[in-house]
Amino acid sequence: MTRTLICNCNHTMPLEDAFFKKYLEGHEKIYDGLCRQEIGAFIKELAGDETIVVACTQERELFHAISTQAEKPLVAPIQFINIRETAGWGRDGQKAQPKIATLLELAKLPPPEPLPTVSYDSTRGRICIIGPGKTAFALAQELAQDLAVTVIVNDRAILPIQKNYLIINANVQEVSGFLGKFKVSWQSSNPIQLDLCTRCGACIDACPEGAIDESFQIDMQSCQSHQECEKACGAIGAIQFQKKDALVEDEFDVIVDLHAEPCMQIPEPPKGYFFTGEDPLQQVQVISKVFNSIGEFEKPRFFAYQEKICAHGRNGQVGCNACIEICSTQAITSIFEAGKGRVNVNPHLCMGCGACATACPSGAMTYANPTLPYMGTKIKTIVDTFSQAMTSSTGATVLFHSGVEGGEQWINALGRAARIHPKKIKGLPAHVLPFSLHHIASTGIDLWLGMLTHGVAEIAILASGEESPQYIDLLKQQIKITSEILLGLGYQERVHLIEMSTIKKPEHLEDLVYLDESLFGLEAKESLVPIASFAFAKEKRATLEMSLEHLLEHAPLALGKDEAIPLSSASCIGGLAINQDTCTLCMSCVSACPEGALLDHLEIPQLGFIEKNCVQCGLCQITCPESALTLQPRLKNIEQRKTRVTLNETKPFHCIKCAKPFATEKMMETMLTKIGAHPAFSGEAQKRLKMCSDCRVIDMMQS
Repeated sequence: MTRTLICNCNHTMPLEDAFFKKYLEGHEKIYDGLCRQEIGAFIKELAGDETIVVACTQERELFHAISTQAEKPLVAPIQFINIRETAGWGRDGQKAQPKIATLLELAKLPPPEPLPTVSYDSTRGRICIIGPGKTAFALAQELAQDLAVTVIVNDRAILPIQKNYLIINANVQEVSGFLGKFKVSWQSSNPIQLDLCTRCGACIDACPEGAIDESFQIDMQSCQSHQECEKACGAIGAIQFQKKDALVEDEFDVIVDLHAEPCMQIPEPPKGYFFTGEDPLQQVQVISKVFNSIGEFEKPRFFAYQEKICAHGRNGQVGCNACIEICSTQAITSIFEAGKGRVNVNPHLCMGCGACATACPSGAMTYANPTLPYMGTKIKTIVDTFSQAMTSSTGATVLFHSGVEGGEQWINALGRAARIHPKKIKGLPAHVLPFSLHHIASTGIDLWLGMLTHGVAEIAILASGEESPQYIDLLKQQIKITSEILLGLGYQERVHLIEMSTIKKPEHLEDLVYLDESLFGLEAKESLVPIASFAFAKEKRATLEMSLEHLLEHAPLALGKDEAIPLSSASCIGGLAINQDTCTLCMSCVSACPEGALLDHLEIPQLGFIEKNCVQCGLCQITCPESALTLQPRLKNIEQRKTRVTLNETKPFHCIKCAKPFATEKMMETMLTKIGAHPAFSGEAQKRLKMCSDCRVIDMMQS
């Protein structure tokens, strides 16, 4: 059993004790000041044998500090849930009790199974600072007291008097890697190696052109290559003209990039790479970030990959590239072995957005934070609790957002503004439940349709502005396909994206007004269809197919036998069109298909197709030597999608000598048309083309 502690925050939320006693197991009373005059009640609960859910995040640190001092160890970590900004504060506070009960039930759910972890080791403390000398030297001075710092500059900045860190004058060629394993390659831009230079000034005295100044770098435009400076340097050996353009590579734990433009030109840089640009404030703040990045760290391994059903490549051809193209950290790369393509994910670069799984048409890439079945458990809890607590048939609208650093800031700001500016801000509607995700890009058509078939009335996705542009494009693409399916079947649109651009900020009241109006534009609705009985499957395609069947079964506009809903080109649902006049039934498409959608026949030249299995990867279309196949993104009825249909068939061609079938008439006709007129295939040679391989060899030996 779970004990639930609810506080009305000094009577600022209209909570009814009788309601929660009826619908919430483990609830005793509504507190007025649990974090202050009633703190004794919380301390008393710590001595019990039940797990505890506290309906307050404002004073989380206080409750946590008190719990660590309890004499009896806690049965489980205390769960904290925000019911104030998300429900109690706002115009709909009086009607929000079903939502509050639902949020509290969600907090009671056991956490998902722990994921495998990925380790980072940056304990060497090797820091590389790249950028303008003056700024880089000042930053290096702060870090060099505790860390091993290397500074790479490419200007003629005046050098510091003392050598507390390594200085290199070079042009950075490439930066790659991740926290603890960055690789930096650079090319020296000057004969004087600053890491060896003692700043004695002998070179300045010796240079006949005066091409060396107190930056201890040679002005190569003034230098006449007398190399008198190299002779003067003598035993120090810091001046080496022959090594001026040498390419050098080294490894570092952390990179600080002070350039105007980042060296790593990717939307989401890896952990340990800090780009400050020319912003003085960021350059100061980066010091603490660097120190916090030194040590041993772990993060979850967010993804799982099934190579067997991956549609990336066959027969040396690239089909689906969706996961590679969508990844903002460039963590996914292509690998071909013996003509078969697969993808490789670097778990150290993966940030866990889940966009690869959303974009993957076959389900070969799956997101594990959390899994789809665990999401199904949460959805069932939402629907069951909300529907039981509601006095009407209104269903819940789920608002997905990217956690603490994303949508949660907007939602909390909206709730606070509704309390302070009730005439301008209404707050979160009573039927809208916030649902925190690691990243909103991890949701897609399979999850959304599964939710709609399980009783969720509507889905909204809050893009808080920090997401990479390709993720927003992906979500819009997925929403468009979802809407095409729903509208084509006679339903209403039920999935929406609310965009808060990068220029909109939670602290701006006018931006909160925009969000407020967007949310209240989502009017309360009833469930789309009767609740489905199937469970969310781990496999993406299984959940998607069961959801489509349920929607097709209850569709207001049923699809006829020859009807189909046209879908966008990015759809992972669809069929094939074939040009029977050009198809030779060579079956290269069958060998290329990774999903078993295209099938040959054991006895006759026949090409079969099961539309339900097709993921629209395009491998068949690319592989076909006659360009006879065309993808057709569409949705047909249940029976047509499941039934094996014949795309093309023809008569077999029999060997002219032994009568064994070994090709098709169409294939033989095409071959003779293309090469029959060539001198090498005239006379007896042309007859052999019409023989099976065995008879062809025998005929050649007899001749």
